[in-house]
Amino acid sequence: MIKDIWTSFRALPAWVQIWVALVLAPVNMATLLFINQPGGLLIAGLANLAMMLNMPVMLRERGFSKLMGLPHLIPWTILVYILAFDRPAAEGLYDGFLTLLLVTNSISLLFDYPDTLRWFKGERAVAGRKA
Repeated sequence: MIKDIWTSFRALPAWVQIWVALVLAPVNMATLLFINQPGGLLIAGLANLAMMLNMPVMLRERGFSKLMGLPHLIPWTILVYILAFDRPAAEGLYDGFLTLLLVTNSISLLFDYPDTLRWFKGERAVAGRKA
């Protein structure tokens, strides 16, 4: 199963692999470094919940499909709203990090909403798997 998931990940376009491995996942996991900051626990919870909810999807699909956008929709939409309109008091590095998180997850949601819709409309292919 792990080999199938890795093969699927490696079948994604190079820019997607770079985005996920070097930007999206690290930025969201880095929220754990700020857990003691104002709003840090809620922010870390929402950021990481979306990624953890992808695990059952990845295991079910044995790879990466458009369904992986679905677990991001609610937690990251709430998170983006908080960061854009109800941001906790933050200064210095934490403030800069919250801006990075806002931009990162906003970009992700620009892909996640259409991908989820496409999956529900029948685009169920798993990357790297022959139909």
